[in-house]
Amino acid sequence: MNTQDKNKLDAAVQYGEGQFIEFKESFDKNLAKEIVAFANASGGVIYLGITDSGIQKGIPISNRVKSEIQDLARNCDPTLAVSLDIFQNILCVTIPEGANKPYACSDGFFMRMGANSQKMKRDEILSLAVKSGKIRFDEQICNHFEWTDFDDDKFEYYLKLAGISKNLNRDEILTNLRVLTPDGFTHAGVLYFAKEPDKYIISSKIRLVHFQDDDRIYILDKKVIDKGVIGNIEFAVEYLADRIPVKYEIKKLARNEFPEYPASAFREAVVNAVIHCDYYMGDMIAIEKLKHKIVMINKGELLFPEKDFGRRSETRNRLIADLLSRTEYMERAGTGIRRIKDACVSNNNKVSFTFSDAFSVEFLSNKYIQVTDKVTENQQLIIDTIAKNDKITSRQLAVDIGISQRKIKENLKKLKDMGYLQRIGPPKGGHWKILVSDQ
Repeated sequence: MNTQDKNKLDAAVQYGEGQFIEFKESFDKNLAKEIVAFANASGGVIYLGITDSGIQKGIPISNRVKSEIQDLARNCDPTLAVSLDIFQNILCVTIPEGANKPYACSDGFFMRMGANSQKMKRDEILSLAVKSGKIRFDEQICNHFEWTDFDDDKFEYYLKLAGISKNLNRDEILTNLRVLTPDGFTHAGVLYFAKEPDKYIISSKIRLVHFQDDDRIYILDKKVIDKGVIGNIEFAVEYLADRIPVKYEIKKLARNEFPEYPASAFREAVVNAVIHCDYYMGDMIAIEKLKHKIVMINKGELLFPEKDFGRRSETRNRLIADLLSRTEYMERAGTGIRRIKDACVSNNNKVSFTFSDAFSVEFLSNKYIQVTDKVTENQQLIIDTIAKNDKITSRQLAVDIGISQRKIKENLKKLKDMGYLQRIGPPKGGHWKILVSDQ
C-alpha cells in the first residue's frame, strides 16, 4: 500500500462512519442495501474489513469476493457500477451518486442518512422519483377524468392563443399536444381544459390575498380561483396590476409610466410558479399583495443545487411548460429568472428568492425603504408619506407625522445624507425622489 492510499485509509478511520463512509467487518449480501443507499444519496465509500469502532481487522480478498460485489451492484435496479480498491487486506468499495435515481436492491429502496442506511417509505421513494424527473405529475394519467367535464371554451381559447387551426378534430389535436394518450387524459390536460380542475387535482387553485399592511393582519380582499392554467395566470396578473399604482410623467407629447412594480417581472413570476409547482404536494399557489411587497409561494424544491440558481433551468412539469410555450405567456426557456432580475433593476425594485420545500419570490416596492438600524421610526414615516405625495412640504410632513418642522428638516437631511432621499428641483415647485435602499 503506497503512502497516498495509507493516508486515505487513516483519514477514513479517523473521521469514522458518516454520510459518506461505512465500515463493515465482513462481506455479506446485506452490502447491497448500503450500495443503493449511497447511490440514492450523494455517493460514498464502504470499507470491508473495518469494525464499527474503526479497528482494521481485514478480510480474505479473492476474485470470487470481488466478483460477487460487482454482481450485487449489477443486480440493483437500475444497475450500478462500483469501483474496488484493495488497501492491504481492506477492500474499498466506492459508489458514485446515482444518475438514475431511485435505486433498489432485492430488499427494497434505501437512503443514506448520516451514519445509517434507512429503508425508504413510499412517499420518500415517490419524492426522490419526482425530483429526479422519473415521475412527472403533469404527464401522469388522470384515470377518473370524465369527458363531460371537458371545457370547450378553454380549449378554443387555448387554440387561439397558440395559433393552432382546427383542421383536425378535438382528440387528434389533444393527441398531438400530448395531453391525450392511448391510456387516457393527462393531468396537464386537466389543468388546462377541465371545467373545474380542482375536482381532480386539489392543488390546481391559486389563492390571492390583498393585505392592508405588511403584517398580514387586515385583509382588504381575498380570492381563490380555479380557472385552469391560462385562466389562473391571466386572473393573477390582472389582480396584481389592478392593485399597483402607476405614476405618470408627461413631457411634451410623451407619457412615461413609473409603476411601483414592473409588470413583466411579476407576470414572469406567476408563470414560473405555475409551471414549476409541485402539484403532488397538494398545496395551492399563494400570491400576496402587501403594503410594500408582493410575495409568491409555490410548493416544490429546486431540482438542482442552489448555487446553480439563475444559471441553470430544469422544468418540473415539462408538458405544462410545453403547452404554455406555444402562447405569449412563456418566452425563451430558462431565462425567466434573469428577466425578473433585469426588470427589477430597471424599475428600482429589490427582488429576493427563498428555497426550501417551497419556492418563494419577494418583490420590494421601489417606493419603500425597510426600517433598519440606520432608519428611525419617524424617518420611515417620512419615507412612507413621501411615497404617497412626493411634492409634500416639510410643514405638511410635520402635521401628518406629529413632530416639529425643525425635526422634519433634520430627518430629511439625514435621509438625504444616507442616500435614501433626493430633492429634485428647487425648494418650491420641486419634488422628492425615494432612492432604493442598500439593505
